[in-house]
Order: sequence, then C-alpha cells, then structure tokens
Amino acid sequence: MKSKLAAPVIAFMISLLGTALLLRPMIVAADSASGSISGQVKFQGTPPKMTHIDMSTDPNCAKAHAGSNTTQDVVAGSGGGLENVVVYVADGLPAQAFQPPAQPAVFDQKGCTYSPHVLAMQANQKLDVVNDDKTTHNIHPMPENNREWNKTQPPGIPIEETFAREEIAIPVKCNIHPWMHGYIAVFKHPFFAVTDQEGHFEIKNVPAGNYTIKAWQEKLGTQTQPVSLQAGQSGTATFVFKQ
Repeated sequence: MKSKLAAPVIAFMISLLGTALLLRPMIVAADSASGSISGQVKFQGTPPKMTHIDMSTDPNCAKAHAGSNTTQDVVAGSGGGLENVVVYVADGLPAQAFQPPAQPAVFDQKGCTYSPHVLAMQANQKLDVVNDDKTTHNIHPMPENNREWNKTQPPGIPIEETFAREEIAIPVKCNIHPWMHGYIAVFKHPFFAVTDQEGHFEIKNVPAGNYTIKAWQEKLGTQTQPVSLQAGQSGTATFVFKQ
C-alpha cells in the first residue's frame, strides 16, 4: 500500500517544483523592472521662526529638555531642505491591493514630543504607540476617513492600533499636554517617503509607469508634479515651497 501511494506523491512534488522554477524568472524580471523616485523638497526664502514651547506645567516634560524646545511646524535645514514632508505616488499605480508590511510603524512619545513628528504608514499596518516619558500621555488621532480613538497611556504601557483607510494626513494631539501635536499619513500602497533633515526623500521599488507625485506639508499645503519612470531606471522630483 505504501509503495502505491509513494509514486503519486513524488510525481505531485516534482510538478510543484517545476512550477516554482518556471515562476522564478517571472518574479526576478518584475523586480528588475522596478526603480526609485528620489529628490529634494526645499523652502524658498527665510523660514518662519520656530516658537519656543513652554513645558513648565509638567516638570517631567521640562526636565527632559536641557535647552529650549521649539515647534516643528516648518523645519528647514541650513541649505533650505524641508524636513517632515510626505512625498508619495498619488496617481498612476495599477488597480491592485497591496499587503501591509509585517513590521509595525512606531509612533513614540519622548520628551513630551512626538517622534517622528510626521509618520507615514500603510493602511492595516500595525501601529505601535510608545510612551518613553515618565509622565502619562493621552494620544488622540482625529481622522476624517478612519475611526477616531482617544487613549490614555501611562509610562511603559504599549498601545496597538491600525487605520483601515488611506488618509493624508491625520492630526494627532495629546489632551494632557496641549503643545504636543503630530501627523500620521496613511496610504493604501507602499510608495511613499518622509523627507529627512536636508529635505531628501527616496521612494523605492516603484514599477515603471507614468505617475503623479505629491508632496504634502502640514502648514504649506500640497504640490504636484508628473514623473515618468522607465523599466529599471530611476526618476527624480524637486519641490519648492514658500509662504
């Protein structure tokens, strides 16, 4: 009986192996056809002066900062590069569902400020909210296209949440510390980035195609430009904001 069953099983396994080998070149070809879109976001002119934040109402917050802490609404580097700008593919992608990454996005509360100030993540990706301070926070996202939630978070107690739908971007505040605010941008695809301290960004693994790219800044609005990406090549985009 065992010998009669063994032959069909072996044949089935060989068939699966053959199918996998046939599919492998297709997967490699698709990967090799993707590219990246990179560039820089700049501020034209003199950036607005960042405002001092008075944290004296909570001694734990005040002690966390050796010097002055300032607002993060518009942060420009010495060369004019604009930080915390969300750059993303807004149009041109094929109509398909993109699975969220297994790695959670992390929104930290450290020194009674949000880190990062602007977080970008995918819809249905797990969001880990962390409280690294020695004081209690109250994290309160205020979406228009997602479920609103409002949770008190003592030190060291984790919070896990998700956002089901795309929304750019969700304001977040702390009902205990009124100076705390940040943003969470939620996308239905993985083709987005947030600019670094010099305003640089890179969106990786983008399929070839003709796209509309947008750059969103919390105070300065949104800019749009087209980008054409050839198979296996890279594209560039530069955005310049001003008040």
